Amino acid sequence: MRRWSRRFSFLLDRYQPSEGTLLLILSIIIGLVTGFAAVLFIKLIDWITEFSFGDIPTAIDWGRWWIILIPVIGSLISGPIIAFFASEAKGHGVPEVMQALVLNGGRIRPRVAVAKIAASSVCIGTGGSAGREGPIVQVGSTFGSTMGQLFRMSDRRISNLVACGAAAGIAATFNAPIAGVAFAIEVLVGDLTISVISNVVISAVTAAVVSQAFLGSDPAFAIPTYSLNSPWEILFYAILGLLTGAMGVLFIKVLYGAEDIFDNWEKAPMWIRPAVGALLLGLVGFIYPPILVKLGISPELAHWGLPVIENLPHIFGAGFDTIEAALTGPLPWLLLISLLFLKLLATSLTLGSGNSGGVFAPALFMGAMLGGLFGLGVDMLFPSIALNPGAYALAGMAGVFVGAARAPLTAILIAFEMSNDYKVILPLMAVTIFSLVIAHRMFPESIYTLKLARRGLRLRFGRDVDVLDGVLVSEVMTKNPPTVYENDDIPELEHFFLATHHHGAMVLDDQGRLVGIVTLQDLERCLTGNENCRDLKVKDIMTKSLLVAYPDETIGDALHRMAVRDIGRMPVVDRNEPTRLLGAVRRTDITRAYQRGILRREMLAERSSNLRASRSGGAEFLELRVEKGAPVEGKKVKELSLPDGVLFTTRFHGNEHHLIHGDDVLEPGDIILALAEPDAVDQLKAMFRSPTRELPLKPEVGPFE
Repeated sequence: MRRWSRRFSFLLDRYQPSEGTLLLILSIIIGLVTGFAAVLFIKLIDWITEFSFGDIPTAIDWGRWWIILIPVIGSLISGPIIAFFASEAKGHGVPEVMQALVLNGGRIRPRVAVAKIAASSVCIGTGGSAGREGPIVQVGSTFGSTMGQLFRMSDRRISNLVACGAAAGIAATFNAPIAGVAFAIEVLVGDLTISVISNVVISAVTAAVVSQAFLGSDPAFAIPTYSLNSPWEILFYAILGLLTGAMGVLFIKVLYGAEDIFDNWEKAPMWIRPAVGALLLGLVGFIYPPILVKLGISPELAHWGLPVIENLPHIFGAGFDTIEAALTGPLPWLLLISLLFLKLLATSLTLGSGNSGGVFAPALFMGAMLGGLFGLGVDMLFPSIALNPGAYALAGMAGVFVGAARAPLTAILIAFEMSNDYKVILPLMAVTIFSLVIAHRMFPESIYTLKLARRGLRLRFGRDVDVLDGVLVSEVMTKNPPTVYENDDIPELEHFFLATHHHGAMVLDDQGRLVGIVTLQDLERCLTGNENCRDLKVKDIMTKSLLVAYPDETIGDALHRMAVRDIGRMPVVDRNEPTRLLGAVRRTDITRAYQRGILRREMLAERSSNLRASRSGGAEFLELRVEKGAPVEGKKVKELSLPDGVLFTTRFHGNEHHLIHGDDVLEPGDIILALAEPDAVDQLKAMFRSPTRELPLKPEVGPFE
């Protein structure tokens, strides 16, 4: 790649185009390539589906047993591609793009695009329950990153081109260029400057034109025209928003729960786990259609019968046909509620086991089922309104996606572009906003950011890492805060404040347990507003309802709680013994925490940059678990003799995580995130492995670049 980079740099030096002209040309090229890649990807999925469930069952008559076998065969192909060629292709791909933007200046290995198309097309084409938009976003982003690296652009310009590729991917997949732009801005870069938007728009429009030329100009779904039949419907849409927000959170928790189960299955190699998930998926797809028939659903609707290609389980693949059926006509309530939870299970088995595909389409699927079910219920309760359940299915699609991805503008625009009807905007806005509010209150992370948060990366507005989330309360708290006792007289408290110049103190009872907090303002209010103040005790004027912090949480979390109540200090207590005072967090401590976080992050950024540049092979991002009896157990990080080319970034200890520092003592069960050069990986893993165990550690979560 360096040779090609030199050639492109020579062309730039010779012709010297302006920066705006170069970015414009690259945006068009990225849109063209991503558009063609999307067409190829969609056609490849269709061909693999037809071959797997049409040609093979026709040649070998094993009846419906192919529903179990084909997903397993497909995963035995896609699994090794992910494990041995590019582990960034695992899962839905967008978090890997976000990680590259935050940690690596937008730099992504070119091989990721090839691996993603190959693995995802095989996975989805053989029945994997996943969407095609996530892979195309990752492919477009990878190509944008590659172009930026070839021309040796700055991190900011490379990130711009990555956003161009992501927008082009959404635009080409759903024929929705406006939603593609919104997705890139809202989820990835969080930047609304003209220089960013103009290039992203050009790339998205170009990709949409290419897609329309080969796949047609029709929207992704054929949706009838909807209208509000009563003002009361807005209230129903608001209630639907609450339900879809909760469903989005459930989607996140079940998906990552399944991922945890498979990731903790250390005895199984990484390449075999997708096949196990596919086996379970195939069993679900084999079993549920006859059960639905026995419960009264017609065989045609239940997809129970032969040939297999015409009776694929609804939960296989992206499920666009089932989504369109829910949008155009009401499906039976039993089918809707069954497919809602079956799709949740199927997607979690597919992506949680390590296979490749997107989460956009499954979220739309579940939203259509939930919305259609809610619409049927409202129609039964209020038949005089004569509403269309399909309209609620469309709004439900946007609502569940927002609950999972926290991207309301993208959801509104993609549903609008799919319907081509401005009348749906008002219901969509009601659903998405209520969904966003309830989902954020239930669970702060999105389906994209949760994976990064688990790696110690806290994102704000799509790109900013919260510095204070890298510093623990225990690192900066005042360990011996000023204290008084609840039975002290007010004159004693007055003398305490005058002698120490403190503005607040923690209040203890006679046994030394924390019972409250008293401030100088509390004393002043008592002295000026109560003529009997000097006859009172501290317990009479103290604040008994306390906000507390814990030593194992981050300063960022503590600061958020302090900001809500606008308080200047907060006691730090033991989680298991809330009345045991350990220290206090004050505004001055937060300032020190911010400075420490800035210095630590800059140090890690500089060291990781040097590590990336040290060798052309690139560094790998590893997740290392400290096993009992391992050479590193019980040692401080600064005491370790690490191989050359190794950088520790984050330590996970129980429920806490923070940026690593030298005084951290490694204990069994701790997880350390590290960057390592390829030739240092095996030696580093051996340091964390128990001498009695011969099996390799959990595989790396993905190469750093």
